[in-house]
Amino acid sequence: MILTSNSDIFIKMEKLLRLSPVHDILRKAVHGERLSFDDGVRLFKSNDILPIGHIANIVRERKNGNKAYYITNRHINYSNICKNRCKFCAFSREKEEAGSYEMDREEILEKAVAAVEAGATELHIVGGLHPELSFDFYVKMIREIHESCPEVHIQAFTAVEIEHLSQIARLSVRQTLKELKEAGLGSLPGGGAEVFSPKIREQLCPEKLSGDGWLQVMREAHTLGLRSNATMLYGHVEAPEDRINHLIKLRELQDETGGFMSFIPLAFHPKNTEMSNRSRTTAMLDLKVISIGRLMLDNFDHIKAFWVMLGIKLSQVSLSFGVDDIDGTVQEEKITHAAGAETPEAMSAYEIIRLIKEADREPVERDTLYNPVKRKNILIQAS
Repeated sequence: MILTSNSDIFIKMEKLLRLSPVHDILRKAVHGERLSFDDGVRLFKSNDILPIGHIANIVRERKNGNKAYYITNRHINYSNICKNRCKFCAFSREKEEAGSYEMDREEILEKAVAAVEAGATELHIVGGLHPELSFDFYVKMIREIHESCPEVHIQAFTAVEIEHLSQIARLSVRQTLKELKEAGLGSLPGGGAEVFSPKIREQLCPEKLSGDGWLQVMREAHTLGLRSNATMLYGHVEAPEDRINHLIKLRELQDETGGFMSFIPLAFHPKNTEMSNRSRTTAMLDLKVISIGRLMLDNFDHIKAFWVMLGIKLSQVSLSFGVDDIDGTVQEEKITHAAGAETPEAMSAYEIIRLIKEADREPVERDTLYNPVKRKNILIQAS
């Protein structure tokens, strides 16, 4: 049910808030006041998840009503060969290492065409920082897909990949993005942000683009008219203060550019990584990050539950804790599954619609830019 100004509803809400030790913060969110760094840290240190989730749900419904979005998309991870070896990554390989792979452009195009023929409106293309592939390879890959499938939206290359491509092309980040956009690039995914804290990045991914560098790439993309998503990897060694600092930096850039479409919290999966001795995230932490993300990021229209990492059941629950987007059909996700994800590598549109309806939400198929997609047959199966 969408909350309105009905007095009975607000009387019940006031009773709920009075019982919460963070009631003052939640009242600020209800009244549309921006939450501070200290507010966010207090929310993370509170275990009062139901009131926090309840207010996150109010914000969610104010922005998106009862709608829950999904997309028919396909992931193409073109290579796992990477010059960086982040401690939290189970996907990357060195070129001669067992399990390494790289697709040629013909194979990539074949996967793209097949996905579009099956109904995909978006191709999500990311990979490792390959030390030998030329910039020309990436430009031609995007151009060939765009020319063969002009109707599909190409969301490709994290900010970390863009910085890498600018180095091998010996171009500025801006010029690199311009050339990719001219070839057919439609938007950037949000990966590679991890947690912006320099201390944590030095501990977990010292060779990776810095947090400020990630933000600068996104700033350049947004000023060129390329929208993007934003992520945060959580549940490893970060503290509540690190998470809130990360969210505020995203919020500040969104104030500046308005270029982010959605925020996607990413739950850390430790299996097969250098941090395999750590435990998986708990449902409590997952719902906290989602709800607090919704409350802190007041200038973001959408919060997405990436069901591949979060799990199907908890993703469904998250639709009442601030999430309005359940991601999509995905098809052949490799990065999280290399770290032991137990979710499927794809879901059909039929399964997603059922999941959303069971949560008493209205399923809306969208394109990458959140325009509704109308189909004669919505029961498209991920093949």
